[in-house]
Amino acid sequence: MERRKFLKKAGLASLGLAASPYILPSGRLFAATGSRMVNHVVFCLFAGGVRDLESIQKAEGNLMPHILSGTEPISGDISGSMDPLPGPSGPRLQEFGTLYKGFKYSTGPTGHINGHNAVITGRYNDTSLNLLSRPEYPTLFEYYRKHYQPERSALDAWWISNQLGPYPDLNYSNYPGYGPLYGANFLAPLSMVSQEGYDAVGSPTNFDPDEKDQINQLQKFFNGNFQAAGESLFAGVPNTREDREALDAFLSQTYQEALAGVYTDPWGVGASMNGDMYNLFFAEKVMEAFKPELMVVNMFDVDVAHQNFTQYCNNLRKADYALAHLWNTIQSTPGMANDTLLIAVPEHGRNLEANTIQDANGRFALDHTGDEMSRSIFCLVAGPNNVVNQNQVIQSTTGETIDIVPTIAKALGFDQDIPGGMLPGRFLNEAFL
Repeated sequence: MERRKFLKKAGLASLGLAASPYILPSGRLFAATGSRMVNHVVFCLFAGGVRDLESIQKAEGNLMPHILSGTEPISGDISGSMDPLPGPSGPRLQEFGTLYKGFKYSTGPTGHINGHNAVITGRYNDTSLNLLSRPEYPTLFEYYRKHYQPERSALDAWWISNQLGPYPDLNYSNYPGYGPLYGANFLAPLSMVSQEGYDAVGSPTNFDPDEKDQINQLQKFFNGNFQAAGESLFAGVPNTREDREALDAFLSQTYQEALAGVYTDPWGVGASMNGDMYNLFFAEKVMEAFKPELMVVNMFDVDVAHQNFTQYCNNLRKADYALAHLWNTIQSTPGMANDTLLIAVPEHGRNLEANTIQDANGRFALDHTGDEMSRSIFCLVAGPNNVVNQNQVIQSTTGETIDIVPTIAKALGFDQDIPGGMLPGRFLNEAFL
Protein backbone atom coordinates (compact mmCIF):
# COMPACT_ATOMS: atom_id res chain seq x y z
CA MET A 1 0.00 0.00 0.00
CA GLU A 2 1.32 3.48 -0.84
CA ARG A 3 2.52 5.45 2.18
CA ARG A 4 0.12 8.33 1.44
CA LYS A 5 -2.88 6.00 1.15
CA PHE A 6 -1.90 4.16 4.33
CA LEU A 7 -1.55 7.39 6.31
CA LYS A 8 -4.84 8.66 4.94
CA LYS A 9 -6.59 5.50 6.09
CA ALA A 10 -4.92 5.93 9.50
CA GLY A 11 -6.41 9.41 9.65
CA LEU A 12 -9.86 7.99 9.01
CA ALA A 13 -9.33 5.43 11.75
CA SER A 14 -8.45 8.24 14.15
CA LEU A 15 -11.71 9.91 13.18
CA GLY A 16 -13.61 6.79 14.10
CA LEU A 17 -11.93 6.69 17.48
CA ALA A 18 -12.57 10.37 18.14
CA ALA A 19 -16.34 9.98 18.13
CA SER A 20 -18.45 6.88 17.80
CA PRO A 21 -22.09 6.40 18.69
CA TYR A 22 -23.09 4.34 21.67
CA ILE A 23 -26.01 1.97 21.82
CA LEU A 24 -29.00 2.99 23.85
CA PRO A 25 -30.15 1.01 26.86
CA SER A 26 -33.64 -0.14 27.49
CA GLY A 27 -35.03 0.37 30.96
CA ARG A 28 -37.37 2.79 32.65
CA LEU A 29 -39.20 4.47 29.80
CA PHE A 30 -40.71 7.43 31.58
CA ALA A 31 -39.49 10.86 32.46
CA ALA A 32 -37.46 11.69 35.53
CA THR A 33 -39.60 12.69 38.48
CA GLY A 34 -38.03 16.11 39.07
CA SER A 35 -38.99 19.28 37.26
CA ARG A 36 -36.43 20.94 35.01
CA MET A 37 -34.94 24.39 35.41
CA VAL A 38 -33.42 24.45 31.91
CA ASN A 39 -33.30 22.00 29.01
CA HIS A 40 -29.57 22.29 28.29
CA VAL A 41 -26.39 22.36 30.38
CA VAL A 42 -22.89 23.11 29.11
CA PHE A 43 -20.21 22.43 31.72
CA CYS A 44 -16.66 23.63 31.08
CA LEU A 45 -13.68 22.35 33.03
CA PHE A 46 -11.89 25.66 32.73
CA ALA A 47 -8.33 25.66 31.50
CA GLY A 48 -6.34 22.95 33.29
CA GLY A 49 -5.19 24.34 36.62
CA VAL A 50 -5.88 28.04 37.24
CA ARG A 51 -4.57 29.94 40.26
CA ASP A 52 -6.90 32.41 41.93
CA LEU A 53 -4.14 35.03 42.04
CA GLU A 54 -4.10 35.37 38.25
CA SER A 55 -7.83 34.89 37.68
CA ILE A 56 -10.41 36.23 40.11
CA GLN A 57 -7.87 38.09 42.27
CA LYS A 58 -6.37 39.85 39.21
CA ALA A 59 -2.84 40.03 40.65
CA GLU A 60 -1.49 40.51 37.11
CA GLY A 61 -4.38 42.70 36.01
CA ASN A 62 -7.62 41.47 34.49
CA LEU A 63 -6.47 38.53 32.38
CA MET A 64 -10.10 37.46 31.97
CA PRO A 65 -11.84 40.64 30.74
CA HIS A 66 -14.56 38.78 28.81
CA ILE A 67 -15.64 36.86 31.92
CA LEU A 68 -14.78 39.17 34.83
CA SER A 69 -15.85 42.76 35.35
CA GLY A 70 -13.07 45.33 35.64
CA THR A 71 -10.50 47.12 33.51
CA GLU A 72 -7.33 46.49 35.54
CA PRO A 73 -4.34 46.72 33.12
CA ILE A 74 -2.17 43.65 32.55
CA SER A 75 1.20 43.72 34.30
CA GLY A 76 3.74 45.56 32.17
CA ASP A 77 6.47 42.91 32.10
CA ILE A 78 4.15 40.30 30.55
CA SER A 79 1.79 42.49 28.53
CA GLY A 80 4.21 42.64 25.59
CA SER A 81 4.11 38.84 25.28
CA MET A 82 0.32 38.63 24.97
CA ASP A 83 -1.18 37.57 21.63
CA PRO A 84 -3.69 40.10 20.25
CA LEU A 85 -7.34 39.29 20.93
CA PRO A 86 -10.50 41.34 20.47
CA GLY A 87 -11.63 43.05 23.65
CA PRO A 88 -15.07 42.65 25.20
CA SER A 89 -17.82 44.57 23.43
CA GLY A 90 -20.65 44.09 25.89
CA PRO A 91 -21.47 42.86 29.39
CA ARG A 92 -18.98 40.50 31.02
CA LEU A 93 -20.05 36.89 31.38
CA GLN A 94 -20.20 37.12 35.19
CA GLU A 95 -23.07 39.60 34.79
CA PHE A 96 -25.23 36.77 33.42
CA GLY A 97 -24.98 34.68 36.56
CA THR A 98 -23.34 33.99 39.89
CA LEU A 99 -19.57 33.97 40.48
CA TYR A 100 -18.33 31.92 43.45
CA LYS A 101 -14.93 33.27 44.51
CA GLY A 102 -14.41 30.83 47.38
CA PHE A 103 -14.92 27.49 45.64
CA LYS A 104 -12.77 24.53 46.74
CA TYR A 105 -11.30 21.31 45.45
CA SER A 106 -11.19 19.98 48.98
CA THR A 107 -9.83 16.44 48.96
CA GLY A 108 -7.44 14.24 47.01
CA PRO A 109 -4.28 14.84 44.97
CA THR A 110 -4.30 18.08 42.99
CA GLY A 111 -3.69 16.35 39.69
CA HIS A 112 -5.63 16.79 36.47
CA ILE A 113 -7.12 13.29 36.35
CA ASN A 114 -8.14 13.36 40.03
CA GLY A 115 -9.64 16.81 39.54
CA HIS A 116 -11.53 15.78 36.41
CA ASN A 117 -12.71 12.57 38.04
CA ALA A 118 -14.03 14.40 41.11
CA VAL A 119 -15.96 17.00 39.19
CA ILE A 120 -17.44 14.52 36.68
CA THR A 121 -18.40 11.84 39.24
CA GLY A 122 -19.28 14.14 42.14
CA ARG A 123 -16.96 12.21 44.45
CA TYR A 124 -13.42 12.81 45.69
CA ASN A 125 -10.69 10.19 45.57
CA ASP A 126 -8.01 10.34 48.25
CA THR A 127 -5.40 8.47 46.24
CA SER A 128 -3.82 8.93 42.83
CA LEU A 129 -6.01 7.28 40.22
CA ASN A 130 -4.95 4.46 37.94
CA LEU A 131 -4.82 6.11 34.54
CA LEU A 132 -5.59 2.78 32.87
CA SER A 133 -8.90 2.25 34.66
CA ARG A 134 -12.30 3.90 34.45
CA PRO A 135 -13.87 5.81 37.35
CA GLU A 136 -15.02 3.84 40.36
CA TYR A 137 -18.33 5.72 40.59
CA PRO A 138 -20.81 6.70 37.86
CA THR A 139 -20.13 9.80 35.82
CA LEU A 140 -22.46 12.70 35.18
CA PHE A 141 -23.15 11.27 31.73
CA GLU A 142 -24.26 7.94 33.17
CA TYR A 143 -26.54 9.55 35.74
CA TYR A 144 -28.15 11.67 33.05
CA ARG A 145 -28.58 8.92 30.47
CA LYS A 146 -29.85 6.32 32.93
CA HIS A 147 -32.13 8.49 35.04
CA TYR A 148 -33.54 10.90 32.51
CA GLN A 149 -35.58 9.15 29.81
CA PRO A 150 -33.02 6.46 28.88
CA GLU A 151 -34.72 5.86 25.55
CA ARG A 152 -33.49 9.25 24.32
CA SER A 153 -30.70 9.54 21.77
CA ALA A 154 -27.08 9.30 22.87
CA LEU A 155 -26.55 12.41 20.76
CA ASP A 156 -28.00 14.35 23.71
CA ALA A 157 -24.82 13.75 25.75
CA TRP A 158 -21.29 14.74 24.68
CA TRP A 159 -17.84 14.70 26.29
CA ILE A 160 -15.37 16.89 24.38
CA SER A 161 -11.73 16.87 25.41
CA ASN A 162 -8.70 18.44 23.75
CA GLN A 163 -6.43 15.58 24.79
CA LEU A 164 -6.68 11.83 24.46
CA GLY A 165 -4.71 9.75 26.97
CA PRO A 166 -6.98 8.80 29.89
CA TYR A 167 -9.65 11.46 29.28
CA PRO A 168 -11.98 9.42 27.06
CA ASP A 169 -12.31 6.97 29.97
CA LEU A 170 -14.19 9.60 31.97
CA ASN A 171 -17.37 9.16 29.92
CA TYR A 172 -18.47 6.05 31.86
CA SER A 173 -17.47 4.05 34.92
CA ASN A 174 -17.09 0.47 36.11
CA TYR A 175 -19.89 0.92 38.65
CA PRO A 176 -22.43 -1.95 38.63
CA GLY A 177 -25.66 -1.02 36.91
CA TYR A 178 -24.14 1.79 34.88
CA GLY A 179 -21.27 1.48 32.39
CA PRO A 180 -20.84 1.87 28.61
CA LEU A 181 -24.51 1.74 27.70
CA TYR A 182 -24.94 5.05 29.49
CA GLY A 183 -21.81 6.81 28.24
CA ALA A 184 -21.56 10.00 26.22
CA ASN A 185 -20.32 10.46 22.70
CA PHE A 186 -16.67 11.48 22.83
CA LEU A 187 -14.87 13.88 20.52
CA ALA A 188 -11.20 14.95 20.53
CA PRO A 189 -11.18 17.97 18.17
CA LEU A 190 -7.41 18.41 17.94
CA SER A 191 -7.16 15.01 16.26
CA MET A 192 -8.79 16.72 13.28
CA VAL A 193 -7.06 20.10 13.21
CA SER A 194 -3.59 19.50 14.66
CA GLN A 195 -0.57 19.77 12.36
CA GLU A 196 0.23 16.11 13.02
CA GLY A 197 -3.28 15.08 12.00
CA TYR A 198 -3.13 17.26 8.91
CA ASP A 199 0.24 15.84 7.86
CA ALA A 200 -0.99 12.29 8.35
CA VAL A 201 -3.87 12.59 5.91
CA GLY A 202 -2.05 14.68 3.32
CA SER A 203 -3.31 17.58 1.30
CA PRO A 204 -6.99 18.58 1.26
CA THR A 205 -9.19 16.19 -0.66
CA ASN A 206 -12.76 14.96 -0.78
CA PHE A 207 -13.83 11.57 0.51
CA ASP A 208 -14.33 8.97 -2.16
CA PRO A 209 -16.97 6.18 -1.84
CA ASP A 210 -14.44 3.68 -0.47
CA GLU A 211 -13.48 6.09 2.33
CA LYS A 212 -17.15 6.66 3.16
CA ASP A 213 -17.53 2.90 3.50
CA GLN A 214 -14.51 2.84 5.83
CA ILE A 215 -16.17 5.33 8.17
CA ASN A 216 -19.38 3.31 8.19
CA GLN A 217 -17.49 0.11 8.92
CA LEU A 218 -15.57 1.77 11.76
CA GLN A 219 -18.80 2.93 13.36
CA LYS A 220 -20.30 -0.57 13.09
CA PHE A 221 -17.16 -2.01 14.64
CA PHE A 222 -17.24 0.30 17.65
CA ASN A 223 -20.98 -0.14 18.10
CA GLY A 224 -20.47 -3.88 18.17
CA ASN A 225 -17.76 -3.60 20.78
CA PHE A 226 -19.89 -1.45 23.07
CA GLN A 227 -22.87 -3.76 22.68
CA ALA A 228 -20.80 -6.85 23.48
CA ALA A 229 -19.31 -5.15 26.55
CA GLY A 230 -22.66 -4.10 27.89
CA GLU A 231 -24.95 -7.03 27.18
CA SER A 232 -23.61 -8.99 30.14
CA LEU A 233 -25.06 -6.31 32.42
CA PHE A 234 -27.91 -4.76 30.43
CA ALA A 235 -30.29 -5.51 27.61
CA GLY A 236 -29.84 -2.76 25.04
CA VAL A 237 -30.87 -1.63 21.60
CA PRO A 238 -28.65 0.03 18.98
CA ASN A 239 -28.76 3.68 18.07
CA THR A 240 -31.40 4.40 15.49
CA ARG A 241 -30.43 4.49 11.84
CA GLU A 242 -31.28 8.22 11.77
CA ASP A 243 -28.88 8.99 14.63
CA ARG A 244 -26.07 7.03 13.03
CA GLU A 245 -26.60 8.80 9.73
CA ALA A 246 -26.67 12.21 11.44
CA LEU A 247 -23.45 11.51 13.31
CA ASP A 248 -21.79 10.10 10.22
CA ALA A 249 -22.74 13.18 8.21
CA PHE A 250 -21.48 15.53 10.94
CA LEU A 251 -18.13 13.76 11.26
CA SER A 252 -17.62 13.53 7.51
CA GLN A 253 -18.41 17.20 6.92
CA THR A 254 -16.26 18.33 9.84
CA TYR A 255 -13.32 16.22 8.72
CA GLN A 256 -13.55 17.45 5.14
CA GLU A 257 -13.69 21.07 6.28
CA ALA A 258 -10.65 20.54 8.51
CA LEU A 259 -8.70 19.04 5.61
CA ALA A 260 -9.70 21.93 3.37
CA GLY A 261 -8.33 24.50 5.81
CA VAL A 262 -11.71 25.94 6.79
CA TYR A 263 -10.69 25.83 10.45
CA THR A 264 -7.37 27.63 10.11
CA ASP A 265 -8.79 30.72 11.84
CA PRO A 266 -12.54 30.10 12.27
CA TRP A 267 -13.06 32.95 14.76
CA GLY A 268 -11.07 35.50 12.77
CA VAL A 269 -8.55 36.28 15.51
CA GLY A 270 -5.39 36.02 13.43
CA ALA A 271 -2.76 33.52 14.56
CA SER A 272 -4.06 33.40 18.14
CA MET A 273 -6.10 30.17 18.04
CA ASN A 274 -4.76 27.59 20.50
CA GLY A 275 -6.01 24.15 21.55
CA ASP A 276 -8.52 25.46 24.07
CA MET A 277 -10.04 27.81 21.54
CA TYR A 278 -10.34 25.03 18.98
CA ASN A 279 -11.89 22.77 21.60
CA LEU A 280 -14.67 25.24 22.34
CA PHE A 281 -15.06 26.00 18.64
CA PHE A 282 -15.84 22.33 18.01
CA ALA A 283 -18.14 22.30 21.03
CA GLU A 284 -20.03 25.05 19.25
CA LYS A 285 -20.17 22.92 16.11
CA VAL A 286 -21.69 20.05 18.09
CA MET A 287 -24.21 22.42 19.69
CA GLU A 288 -25.29 23.83 16.38
CA ALA A 289 -25.66 20.35 14.85
CA PHE A 290 -27.32 18.43 17.71
CA LYS A 291 -28.36 20.89 20.46
CA PRO A 292 -27.37 18.38 23.17
CA GLU A 293 -28.99 18.52 26.58
CA LEU A 294 -25.71 17.78 28.35
CA MET A 295 -22.24 18.72 27.17
CA VAL A 296 -19.00 18.64 29.16
CA VAL A 297 -15.92 20.19 27.62
CA ASN A 298 -12.44 20.76 29.02
CA MET A 299 -9.60 23.19 28.42
CA PHE A 300 -5.96 22.45 29.10
CA ASP A 301 -3.53 24.90 27.57
CA VAL A 302 -2.77 26.88 30.74
CA ASP A 303 -0.91 23.79 31.95
CA VAL A 304 2.11 25.39 30.28
CA ALA A 305 2.40 27.13 33.67
CA HIS A 306 4.81 24.38 34.78
CA GLN A 307 7.46 25.90 32.48
CA ASN A 308 6.34 29.37 31.38
CA PHE A 309 4.45 31.82 33.56
CA THR A 310 3.95 34.41 30.83
CA GLN A 311 2.44 31.92 28.39
CA TYR A 312 0.24 30.62 31.22
CA CYS A 313 -1.17 34.13 31.52
CA ASN A 314 -1.48 34.41 27.74
CA ASN A 315 -3.40 31.13 27.53
CA LEU A 316 -5.63 32.17 30.42
CA ARG A 317 -6.65 35.16 28.29
CA LYS A 318 -7.42 32.81 25.40
CA ALA A 319 -9.50 30.55 27.63
CA ASP A 320 -11.40 33.64 28.79
CA TYR A 321 -12.08 34.71 25.20
CA ALA A 322 -13.14 31.18 24.19
CA LEU A 323 -15.63 30.75 27.05
CA ALA A 324 -17.27 34.09 26.26
CA HIS A 325 -17.45 33.09 22.59
CA LEU A 326 -19.13 29.84 23.61
CA TRP A 327 -21.70 31.76 25.65
CA ASN A 328 -22.45 34.06 22.74
CA THR A 329 -22.89 31.06 20.45
CA ILE A 330 -25.30 29.50 22.94
CA GLN A 331 -27.36 32.69 22.92
CA SER A 332 -27.46 32.74 19.11
CA THR A 333 -28.37 29.06 18.70
CA PRO A 334 -32.12 28.45 18.33
CA GLY A 335 -33.29 25.88 20.83
CA MET A 336 -30.48 26.69 23.29
CA ALA A 337 -30.74 30.47 23.66
CA ASN A 338 -32.27 31.49 27.01
CA ASP A 339 -32.63 27.80 27.91
CA THR A 340 -29.04 26.82 28.77
CA LEU A 341 -27.05 26.72 31.99
CA LEU A 342 -23.31 27.34 31.55
CA ILE A 343 -21.03 26.27 34.41
CA ALA A 344 -17.28 26.90 34.39
CA VAL A 345 -14.86 25.72 37.08
CA PRO A 346 -11.14 24.79 37.10
CA GLU A 347 -10.47 21.23 38.21
CA HIS A 348 -7.90 22.61 40.68
CA GLY A 349 -5.69 25.63 41.25
CA ARG A 350 -1.91 26.12 41.45
CA ASN A 351 0.64 26.51 44.22
CA LEU A 352 1.18 29.77 46.06
CA GLU A 353 4.96 29.31 45.83
CA ALA A 354 6.54 29.19 42.38
CA ASN A 355 9.02 26.59 41.16
CA THR A 356 12.55 27.38 39.94
CA ILE A 357 11.91 27.68 36.18
CA GLN A 358 12.08 31.22 34.76
CA ASP A 359 10.58 32.48 31.50
CA ALA A 360 11.91 35.21 29.20
CA ASN A 361 10.43 37.87 31.50
CA GLY A 362 12.16 36.44 34.55
CA ARG A 363 8.85 35.18 35.96
CA PHE A 364 8.87 31.85 37.80
CA ALA A 365 6.59 28.99 36.78
CA LEU A 366 3.87 27.29 38.85
CA ASP A 367 3.11 23.68 39.79
CA HIS A 368 0.12 22.19 41.66
CA THR A 369 1.34 19.94 44.45
CA GLY A 370 -1.41 20.19 47.03
CA ASP A 371 -0.97 23.39 49.02
CA GLU A 372 -4.05 25.41 49.97
CA MET A 373 -3.80 27.71 46.95
CA SER A 374 -3.87 24.71 44.63
CA ARG A 375 -7.23 23.77 46.19
CA SER A 376 -8.73 27.23 45.86
CA ILE A 377 -10.75 27.76 42.67
CA PHE A 378 -13.69 29.76 41.34
CA CYS A 379 -17.00 28.69 39.86
CA LEU A 380 -19.23 30.60 37.46
CA VAL A 381 -22.89 29.65 36.99
CA ALA A 382 -24.51 31.58 34.13
CA GLY A 383 -27.98 31.15 32.71
CA PRO A 384 -31.37 32.67 31.92
CA ASN A 385 -32.38 35.60 34.11
CA ASN A 386 -35.55 33.81 35.20
CA VAL A 387 -33.49 30.87 36.49
CA VAL A 388 -30.08 32.14 37.68
CA ASN A 389 -29.30 35.06 39.97
CA GLN A 390 -27.69 37.67 37.73
CA ASN A 391 -24.49 39.61 38.43
CA GLN A 392 -24.09 38.05 41.88
CA VAL A 393 -20.67 37.56 43.52
CA ILE A 394 -20.26 35.22 46.49
CA GLN A 395 -17.03 35.97 48.33
CA SER A 396 -17.18 33.39 51.14
CA THR A 397 -16.06 29.78 50.96
CA THR A 398 -19.30 28.33 49.66
CA GLY A 399 -19.33 25.37 47.34
CA GLU A 400 -16.85 22.79 46.13
CA THR A 401 -16.03 20.54 43.21
CA ILE A 402 -18.39 17.72 44.16
CA ASP A 403 -21.38 20.09 44.12
CA ILE A 404 -21.37 20.35 40.31
CA VAL A 405 -22.96 16.98 39.54
CA PRO A 406 -25.92 17.37 41.95
CA THR A 407 -26.44 20.92 40.66
CA ILE A 408 -26.61 19.76 37.04
CA ALA A 409 -28.82 16.82 38.01
CA LYS A 410 -31.32 19.17 39.64
CA ALA A 411 -31.18 21.66 36.78
CA LEU A 412 -32.05 18.90 34.30
CA GLY A 413 -34.62 17.32 36.60
CA PHE A 414 -33.21 13.85 37.35
CA ASP A 415 -31.72 14.45 40.79
CA GLN A 416 -34.53 12.66 42.65
CA ASP A 417 -33.97 9.47 40.65
CA ILE A 418 -30.31 9.01 41.59
CA PRO A 419 -30.01 6.41 44.40
CA GLY A 420 -29.48 7.89 47.85
CA GLY A 421 -25.92 8.18 49.10
CA MET A 422 -24.34 8.26 45.65
CA LEU A 423 -23.64 12.00 45.63
CA PRO A 424 -22.21 13.57 48.82
CA GLY A 425 -22.27 17.09 47.35
CA ARG A 426 -25.12 19.60 47.38
CA PHE A 427 -27.17 21.73 44.99
CA LEU A 428 -25.66 25.22 44.61
CA ASN A 429 -28.90 26.92 45.60
CA GLU A 430 -27.33 30.37 46.05
CA ALA A 431 -26.92 30.70 42.30
CA PHE A 432 -30.60 30.16 41.51
CA LEU A 433 -33.79 32.14 41.96
